[in-house]
Amino acid sequence: MAALRLLLLALAVASCAAEPPQRERSALRAFLAGTPHERALAWNASTPACAWVGVTCDATNATVLELRLPGVGLIGRVPQGTLGALRGLRVLSLRSNRLFGDVPGDLFSLPDLRSLFLQGNLFSGSVPPDVAKLTALQHLALSRNNLSGAIPFALNGLANLRSLRLDGNRFSGSLPSLTLPLLEVFNVSYNQLNGSIPTSLARFPPESFAGNLQLCGKPLSHPCEPFFPSPAGAPTDGAGRGGSVPVSEKKKKKKKLSGAAVAAIAVGAGAAALLALVLLVVCTAASRRRGANGEVGKIAAAGTQRGLTPPSTASGELTSSTSKEIALATAAAAAAAERSRLVFVGKGAAYSFDLEELLRASAEVLGKGSVGTSYKAVLEEGATVVVKRLKEVAASRREFSVHLDSLGKVEHRNLLPFRGYYFSKDEKLLVCDYLPAGSLSATLHGSRGTGRRTMDWDSRMRAALSAARGVAHLHTAHSLAHGNVKSSNLLLRPDPDAAALSDYCLHQLFAPLSARPNAGGYRAPELVDARRPTFKSDVYSLGVLFLELLTGKSPGNASVDGDGAVDLPRWVQSVVREEWTAEVFDVELVRLGGSAEEEMVALLQVAMACVATAPDARPDTADVVKMIEEIGSGHGRTTTEESEGGRGASEEDRSRGTTP
Repeated sequence: MAALRLLLLALAVASCAAEPPQRERSALRAFLAGTPHERALAWNASTPACAWVGVTCDATNATVLELRLPGVGLIGRVPQGTLGALRGLRVLSLRSNRLFGDVPGDLFSLPDLRSLFLQGNLFSGSVPPDVAKLTALQHLALSRNNLSGAIPFALNGLANLRSLRLDGNRFSGSLPSLTLPLLEVFNVSYNQLNGSIPTSLARFPPESFAGNLQLCGKPLSHPCEPFFPSPAGAPTDGAGRGGSVPVSEKKKKKKKLSGAAVAAIAVGAGAAALLALVLLVVCTAASRRRGANGEVGKIAAAGTQRGLTPPSTASGELTSSTSKEIALATAAAAAAAERSRLVFVGKGAAYSFDLEELLRASAEVLGKGSVGTSYKAVLEEGATVVVKRLKEVAASRREFSVHLDSLGKVEHRNLLPFRGYYFSKDEKLLVCDYLPAGSLSATLHGSRGTGRRTMDWDSRMRAALSAARGVAHLHTAHSLAHGNVKSSNLLLRPDPDAAALSDYCLHQLFAPLSARPNAGGYRAPELVDARRPTFKSDVYSLGVLFLELLTGKSPGNASVDGDGAVDLPRWVQSVVREEWTAEVFDVELVRLGGSAEEEMVALLQVAMACVATAPDARPDTADVVKMIEEIGSGHGRTTTEESEGGRGASEEDRSRGTTP
């Protein structure tokens, strides 16, 4: 048995220390170094490649299986000979960037590639027949690019293909007859296709072919007209049965125009067509020159302000032709991209959806809070996220983006990470992980009917410790105030020590205090402007949350004084002052019994210190964490030092909640 344990331990250590082959690591770095990018991805040589943002390896870290870099601001051509070296790659997602040029040819040599997502870029040229080499491919998305030419018949070689999206390009010609038995999703809408829809594709809905004005046949509403006119019937007796014209009348009509007249008409029509073509070419060339001269300098300057990381070359500089290509490509997409781009932050690049897919997701209202309404969104690809629709945002686009980018760097098991955001004039959205266990508020104050499980003392202590640790991390590691500590923002997880605070550090995005509602009894009395919380006001809010755990009362429903103000701390103080301390504690908690009375009184003392009227009399959050750890030391809860140092590699997964 001991030998077996040693063997398993050795295998585990070997697995953790394993790295993909050096050629794969070098290929990834060469790809990133050769492609300008707006966001720093922290692909450091000192960290394992399998821990890099967007990189997923197999169970033994022996090869790269997935590379997902959607919406990270990649600009330019994909360097040849880079991604094609990832021989074990199964999923490649570079969607919603600004990559241009031909679709990289070396991608068609990846034998195990199953999903290729390149939609929402600026790729041009045709789809080469080599696409048929991807025999394992199941999902191919090339939507919303500048691809042209004919849709290749070689796609019939992809026998495992389940979804094919080519919409929003400039494909022309007729549709090939694709006989792919597993194909479930097909879309070629808004191209320049013509002719009849093949019978093998007529099973897809009309929306799959919309925007191609010269397509006809089922499932579209307009049938195809015969390519050749119906043959005339035999000569008739003059009645013209069958729509035919008597031969004698045809001869008369033919004699009405002489050969010279026909030649003159032909020459005139040809000259007019040639003149129109010359005028069109001249106007187009002049328009392009004006657009290029006016936009290149402006967009190049904008690219510099956005902080693009240039590709490394032998001389350390971009060539003039590459710079011009980048400027022109950015000019073509900058305005639309800024208006409709879903931006991922932190480790949100692991998600593989864009704004269009998010808006198509089925949504369920989770609740309405002080910052806006939260929705549970279930995406087509299976991932579940929370989308917060913010209200009364006062920050500019730049302020909003800079602030959310900085919050994306906050990673702690007791803080719910931000994964992405969307900013437009009319809508401001935040994307976070979805935690199905719900909030502390729902657990404490939800329906108390049959089947509801009462929250025991150990669970409440762990929730208090999780909240304190989360706020302490913001204060000590990032010098940030939470600004919105309350039970509805403490989300529970199956791991009782990993409850996570949400909606942190958003206060500076909103309108001043006069436009903001009271935070339900959690706000410190000295806090006049909700946009300027302090560390001490966070401590006050923590104290109110502790009292909520002890009393089972919501701060918004504790008691009402003569002025109509709700104040749970003052109610507790009045009860304690009358030496009725036992009356403070939640009836359900007392009913459970046990030997936790001393711990309950100890946490009550910590809470009362936190809600002291004078800010200077309140303890720091680091001290609050230590005091709660000392109270719960008999329950096996680890100290701050142990919990921070012993989480290991699984901490990233636990902090994420629902894995994308």
